Amino acid sequence: MEHVHRRLSDLSRLKAVFLRGLCGAGLAAFALASQVAAEAMDVGPNLAAAGGEVENATIVIRRLSDGQQWIANPDRAQLQFSPASTSKVPHSLIALENGVATQGKVFQWDGTIRSNRAWNQNQSLQSAFQRSAVWVFQDIARAAGQSVMLHGLRSFDYGNADVGSTDQLTTYWLDDTLLISAREQVEFLSKLATETLSLSDATYATANEIMVSDTGANWTMRSKTGWRYSEMDMDIGWFVGWLECARETYVFALNMDMPDTRFLSKRKAVTYVVLQDIGAFDCD
Repeated sequence: MEHVHRRLSDLSRLKAVFLRGLCGAGLAAFALASQVAAEAMDVGPNLAAAGGEVENATIVIRRLSDGQQWIANPDRAQLQFSPASTSKVPHSLIALENGVATQGKVFQWDGTIRSNRAWNQNQSLQSAFQRSAVWVFQDIARAAGQSVMLHGLRSFDYGNADVGSTDQLTTYWLDDTLLISAREQVEFLSKLATETLSLSDATYATANEIMVSDTGANWTMRSKTGWRYSEMDMDIGWFVGWLECARETYVFALNMDMPDTRFLSKRKAVTYVVLQDIGAFDCD
């Protein structure tokens, strides 16, 4: 039955692609929805060679043109963790779609001195996204309200789509209420990259702009890091997004244990190496 529901979901995405004219990113969605993905290839050795610890990390990569996947530690890829700041991706989409935020809106700093100096000033949605300014997204959650945030996450099929109680409205993505796996991150981001979520063109345009994190001669990366910090348990680091390279798009999600802050830089470094190893940056 689960297989049937998944196929029905694929057909729904295929219909959405036809409605968008089967052009641009929609072509990738067509390929994704109309064929069975090839068997996943193991990139555990690549992750280890890049400095990751395979037993304490996972990466999932999907090429949208043909559904080919690469995975390190598939068991961990199914485990759910707090998304931490990677939740700012759906958070921003919900804010944009419901008019709580716009590209030009200025979020006024309240004067409270916070640990990250870059947060201690007025913010745009783009700067707040790129700086992971928690207070901006807490303001957005308050302005949108619990029901709007919950409905948005459910419509995206984002992990367990749990925002908790009203008291957790400004912490649910930080306190292990909202949970998501690396596989689920890739599913969500594949829909976002192919524009098959039920969002307006304006929301897609702004999201595509604020998510740009790196560019090369023939490629663009849209991504978000995350750091689930805990005084009691192991910290979890995330790096999720997609790489557009010529006519190919590679969606990825990495998470890893972070025993100390030296692992912060490994999130991106390991991901870039694995993407390089599979030829994702070969944009000729």
